Amino acid sequence: MLTDDSRTTTQQLMRTACGRTIAVSRFTPAVLPETGRVVLDTNREPYDTQQVWIPLTPAEARRLAGMLLRQAAAVDRPQAVRPGRIEVDAVAGDMYAIGVRSHALAVDQPLDAGGADTAPTSVELCASALASCTAHYAGGYLDRHGLSRDGLHVTADYTMAQDRPARIASVSIEVTAPGLPPELEAGLLAVVRHCAVKNTLDHPPEVEISLDGAGRTLAS
Repeated sequence: MLTDDSRTTTQQLMRTACGRTIAVSRFTPAVLPETGRVVLDTNREPYDTQQVWIPLTPAEARRLAGMLLRQAAAVDRPQAVRPGRIEVDAVAGDMYAIGVRSHALAVDQPLDAGGADTAPTSVELCASALASCTAHYAGGYLDRHGLSRDGLHVTADYTMAQDRPARIASVSIEVTAPGLPPELEAGLLAVVRHCAVKNTLDHPPEVEISLDGAGRTLAS
């Protein structure tokens, strides 16, 4: 456990299916301010008479790997978390850990594309962002009209372009909102058609890509 002579930072928590709580954090010892460490901690249960061990499902193991990489990257690159910043670190093969504030996600590639299929692809997350943003705006609309979110469901079907450059060519979104009165249907559609992610696709942002510390900059 951490003592009073260390400075702790953002802690990530995971509750496993077997009932364990795993905490991943980082700290800087007061006596060695230039030395950062990643800390992995768990709770001790009454039945832990000799040793503490943690069985993990494959999904939990991947999530834990992402949490550890997120904190390790923060030790390597100490900086204040700021809005709009996302960190990505290599895990193994084509799997990458994504850090969003204190949250850990992952991306991978399918088996037939050289990956291990341990997580969604980046393209799938892109379409997922649109679908989940649609659901968020739909839920807000239902809330404002005093309607329940029970049964709210959004599906997104996307197709890839057959020509270059590689990109998503089309996305079809369907919203299911049981109990929505007919007179409010047009209003809900108008709201979700202007969610932040769709607005971003309708008005593409400027994107600049650079090589850190290499003295060269690639812009697109």
